[in-house]
Amino acid sequence: MKITVSAPSGLEGVVKRELYKLTGSDSQAVNGRISLDGDIKTVATLNLNMRTASRVYITVGSFKAVTFDQLFDEISKLSFEDYIDKSSKITVYADIFESKLNSIQAVSSVCKKAICKRLENAYKTKLNETGFNHKIEISIRRDFVTVNINTSGEPLHKRGYRTSVGDAPIKENVASCLLDLSIWNKSKVLVDPFCGSGTILIEAGMIIKNIPSGLNRDFDFLHFEKFDTTFYEEMLKTARDNIVEPSGVTLYGYDIEDSQIKLARAHAKKAGVADIIQFECKDMREFSSNKPYGVIVTNPPYGERISDRNQIVKLYKDFGFVYKKLENWSVFAITPVSDFERLFGKKADKKRKIYNGKLECTYYSILGAKPPKKF
Repeated sequence: MKITVSAPSGLEGVVKRELYKLTGSDSQAVNGRISLDGDIKTVATLNLNMRTASRVYITVGSFKAVTFDQLFDEISKLSFEDYIDKSSKITVYADIFESKLNSIQAVSSVCKKAICKRLENAYKTKLNETGFNHKIEISIRRDFVTVNINTSGEPLHKRGYRTSVGDAPIKENVASCLLDLSIWNKSKVLVDPFCGSGTILIEAGMIIKNIPSGLNRDFDFLHFEKFDTTFYEEMLKTARDNIVEPSGVTLYGYDIEDSQIKLARAHAKKAGVADIIQFECKDMREFSSNKPYGVIVTNPPYGERISDRNQIVKLYKDFGFVYKKLENWSVFAITPVSDFERLFGKKADKKRKIYNGKLECTYYSILGAKPPKKF
């Protein structure tokens, strides 16, 4: 069975690394998606554990089509009956890029008819569509069609702990990607001086405690009638048994708005990491530390939380002044503010284009001195 994992834009390499760690698969990313061979247990493993991916799909097939007749005929050849029961409901979504078939509505309608015809022929009965709703995604890029069944349901960034969002939220899987692209690890102090509703630190807390990202949510594949997923309860039990309870706090979050801190604490509690994160209502300008080494990973305010350019200029300059007092610390900041380096007062060692939602941002990596080996 071919399985496809989708990645946030600009973060395909991070998702590929995580996929390799989980499965040993070393496939290339193509158009933001990475494919591998596996079975329903692979689907379960990826949905439960992947912190950086967007969704997990079963790929039913792919082909070229430039007419609706071609599209109907090729869809009709695919073995949907291997994955979809005769009682299942079917919803088709289309995504089209630079293709002769350019009507989303028409493509969705033709594909739905072809899928239903295939299933009716396979089961020799009319479909009543009273069962589970299978979400089928038709992707057409430059006339090349790929047919995927969504096994995740809602996007994987929806972990279940963030019931409310603050201003300028960053998606949970993107936050995990930012941590992966930083030098932070479980042994390092981590600070977010603009923590908002706490997503970056909560994701770090889940990594420290070895809490799977999908531990507390439902997935579509669990409702697929064609697959036996009774093994999943044992998979969940093993995951819960592997959660660790570290002592001490190494994660610190600050925000000037008390409402954001209250939200962050509520989210951390729901995620099971409140005991290892210290949230405090505090202006970033008041931050200092007696720790000789540490890491800052942050999504500093911009358009959504600050509409005045003068405020942004002052805030980013003040952020730079605070950092100068942290001689050996490293900073990793994502922002769409193009002159961040000038305002912050330091050139980045590395820059990377990343999308936060639909907003193009740059992820700036500013490295402090390396701690001695015995530190």
